[in-house]
Amino acid sequence: MSLAIVTGTPGWLGNRLLETLLTGMPEVETLKEVKSEKVRALCLPNLIEDGKLKELVKQADGKLELVKGDLAVTDPQGHNLHQLFKNAEGATVFHVAGVIHPSRGVKEFYDVNVEGTRRMLEEAKKQGVKRFIHVSSNSPIGVAEAGNTVFDENSQYNPYMNYGKSKKLAEDLVNQAGREGKLETVIIRPPWFYGIGQPARQTLFFTMVKNGKAPIVGSGENLRSMAYVDNICQGLLLCREVQQAAGRTYWIADKEPYKMNFIVDTIEKVLSQDFNIKCKGTRMHLPNLASEVALGIDATLQSLGLYHQKFHVLSEMNKNIACSVALAEKELGYKPTIALEEGMRRSIDWVLKNGQSI
Repeated sequence: MSLAIVTGTPGWLGNRLLETLLTGMPEVETLKEVKSEKVRALCLPNLIEDGKLKELVKQADGKLELVKGDLAVTDPQGHNLHQLFKNAEGATVFHVAGVIHPSRGVKEFYDVNVEGTRRMLEEAKKQGVKRFIHVSSNSPIGVAEAGNTVFDENSQYNPYMNYGKSKKLAEDLVNQAGREGKLETVIIRPPWFYGIGQPARQTLFFTMVKNGKAPIVGSGENLRSMAYVDNICQGLLLCREVQQAAGRTYWIADKEPYKMNFIVDTIEKVLSQDFNIKCKGTRMHLPNLASEVALGIDATLQSLGLYHQKFHVLSEMNKNIACSVALAEKELGYKPTIALEEGMRRSIDWVLKNGQSI
């Protein structure tokens, strides 16, 4: 297997993808032995000493190379990307890097998600990369107007806020590059994802469930698709392996969407039954108005170039964001092997074994 180039490390999905590229996916029959002979990862300079990355480099026995670089930083010489794409003819790029919750305001969405993708594509075309696989999001398609709507690959663009706009512009760049014929392109759209390696914000949600303060906005019957991190990695590897994926876009998620009440109930069940963590069993019920007010505040802040994560997250809590993975199943042979309960069990186990508290 030729060179695999990965962005987005050390990050939640990026690190997990590195592991699967180096070891294969034992739980997926068709990907058990699908490994890369050489993997090169673009890492944020201030995080290249990340403990997990060091561990992966050690275990990889020379198969993993780390390259310092930041897609948000203007580098006239392009040294970081030149090194990343050195001898990259025939390689596959997994472009995972992206900003979801910016720390430097709305402009960061466009600096990284749009301009960073543009730079990656330009270098990939110059160096003869074979296939460019881009990790997008549900946000370019937005939220469903009707509760029973399930998005598929024919759903129209309706970007949600600046994150959605930036990811839509990035998709446009990827699709244009594919049409030019200089490299093959594939886009995947994972929704809200979860799993081992998760950041502190996801663990905080577990803590809120334990303390009986998980927010349920409105009835809690709104549908949300979620994607266990290994299911996403399976989709990414299949996008490399399946020839007909070139030029296509796929939703990659768990098999079925979940109701918000079910998500919180499942986390509570796993915490209490599998880990003997006592939960209060209550919820913080909020009216739909709470999300709509948060949406208004979020929109106002973003119009001023500012961003506040909690307002943004609350604005989505009563929304329906569900997708179908039928096309990925049909064309890629995608089989999401982990559903919510098992995925949460693995997530909580990882949290507790890695020094985080719930």
